[in-house]
Amino acid sequence: MLRGYSFRPRRLGAFGALAAALACVAFVGLGQWQARRAEEKRAIGAALDRAAKAAPIELTPDVSPAVHQRVVARGPFVAERTVLLDNKVRRGRAGYEVVTPLRLGNSESHVLVNRGWVAAAATREVLPEVRTPGGEQRIEGLVLERLPQALQAGAAPRGAVRQNLVVADFAAETGLRLHPVVIEQHSALDDGLLREWPRPDLGIEKHDSYSLQWYSLAALTVILFVSLSFSRAGES
Repeated sequence: MLRGYSFRPRRLGAFGALAAALACVAFVGLGQWQARRAEEKRAIGAALDRAAKAAPIELTPDVSPAVHQRVVARGPFVAERTVLLDNKVRRGRAGYEVVTPLRLGNSESHVLVNRGWVAAAATREVLPEVRTPGGEQRIEGLVLERLPQALQAGAAPRGAVRQNLVVADFAAETGLRLHPVVIEQHSALDDGLLREWPRPDLGIEKHDSYSLQWYSLAALTVILFVSLSFSRAGES
């Protein structure tokens, strides 16, 4: 106990104590959430490293690959069902990610392939030309659970250019039998597309930093509550 001071938490009142407790709980909760996000991304990074060392598996209508597994898919592209995902930036330029269904061999099953990035034209009214090779293709890539999702206001459009594309919704719209996953293409193809994919485990350091900041705020809340609860002896 500090000489000449006494600890009087009632000095701040019940509201002050409750506010401090709620703030502390909130800060700790946010810190734990950021810590979990960091751990999730570490797990993704470990899965990516394992996948990079493993041989790709052949994707067929009967195969259900795991997320972040390397696969090979063979068959023709369904070029008329190509979708351009808008507002994708590479090397400081705006553009589109090109998503095209691939028919698996001679079956009725398909899989969506995120083929790569193409720069936008000078005006939004003009869409870039995307070359889609005909005939059977061999596509090697990484299995993703879904395509990247962007914030979108209003109903999702159904044209060639979209903000988002959900596999189940696209299957219902087109009538295509689609695998419930997406292939992020890593193999080369003569289509002029850029395949520079950001790793999904990026940002671990940011989450760790945010977690530490939230925990620090929780500790600061406790310190302020305790320090403000002290008063000189004789003060009310």
